[in-house]
Amino acid sequence: MGLNSKQRLALAICDFLSTSLTDGTLQAEEKDSIDIAINCIGEAFGVDPNDKDAIKEAIGSQNLFQIYSVYEKLKTATAAAKASASSPASSTAAAGSSSGPELTEEQKKQAEALKAKGNAAMAQKDYATAIDFYTQAIAINPRNAIYLSNRAAAYSAARDHVSAQADAEAAVAIDPHYTKAWSRLGLARFALGDAKGAMEAYQKGIEYEGNGGSEAMKKGYETAKRRVEELAAEEAAKAAGSSNSSAGTRGGNGAGSSGPSLADLAGMFGGGGAGRGGGGMPDFASIMNNPMFAQMAQNLMSNPELMSNLMNNPRLRELASQFSSGGGMPDIGSLMSDPSVAELARSFMGGAGRGR
Repeated sequence: MGLNSKQRLALAICDFLSTSLTDGTLQAEEKDSIDIAINCIGEAFGVDPNDKDAIKEAIGSQNLFQIYSVYEKLKTATAAAKASASSPASSTAAAGSSSGPELTEEQKKQAEALKAKGNAAMAQKDYATAIDFYTQAIAINPRNAIYLSNRAAAYSAARDHVSAQADAEAAVAIDPHYTKAWSRLGLARFALGDAKGAMEAYQKGIEYEGNGGSEAMKKGYETAKRRVEELAAEEAAKAAGSSNSSAGTRGGNGAGSSGPSLADLAGMFGGGGAGRGGGGMPDFASIMNNPMFAQMAQNLMSNPELMSNLMNNPRLRELASQFSSGGGMPDIGSLMSDPSVAELARSFMGGAGRGR
């Protein structure tokens, strides 16, 4: 049916609520409220709570309460294992040893038989059945890292990487020396877009394997590492592109310049459009057709500091104000007698008036 993990969980919740009405968990007078809740969940997640086939696909032979009971047992067992591992008295205990009552031989055989059936289903690529068998085995022995790791592999094959990650994390918490669990954790994290987390999981696997790690573990690590580097490069490129875009905006027409542009200069004098009437400033485009002015413009554009000085020169700003208000051009001789303007002119011409 192509349901995703959240839709399957929604169906499991609906089934749990419905079952709670028939098993005595809830009173009959709660039925209307529960029915409304079930319908709301179904509509919100786009699933049919009355579709028995969909519910079976979502939860298999288990129900949500049974699945959660397994989780609670596992959570308690994992907490006990961590507490035990931190105690000096337990330093020689095996990492995957069970806490609480010992399993009987019959329970062990039953769990192993269920695991074997799960493995057979995996070989047939019947991942839903494999998950079901592994879940039953885990219900008997929730402290077995192999059962959890195998179910993680089945979840990954079924593309339920969130569940795969949860099982693999539980498995490595129980027995960090079971390196297949690290590999499956790396795969799940990578599939979920956590390349850095995947790299860390594969690195742990390599460390526990010893001797530099297996080829499969090293390949997983290198793949995750390359992705981390690619993401870092992409972020750097985005940052550089943003910086260049910002600089280009500040710089107007000057490519990559953060200073004023020729358009700014033309605007200061009222140019850039059609020629002004009455002998005013000629069209800026016409000026740029003159080879001498084109060279001057090139000198300006290659020196943002010069352009900034030109735009900020008080004498030139006074000239621009006078010209734009219709006062005409001032006497060039008197203008060039200003030392700062004369120096700017020499720089503007690229030093043409200086001795060699």
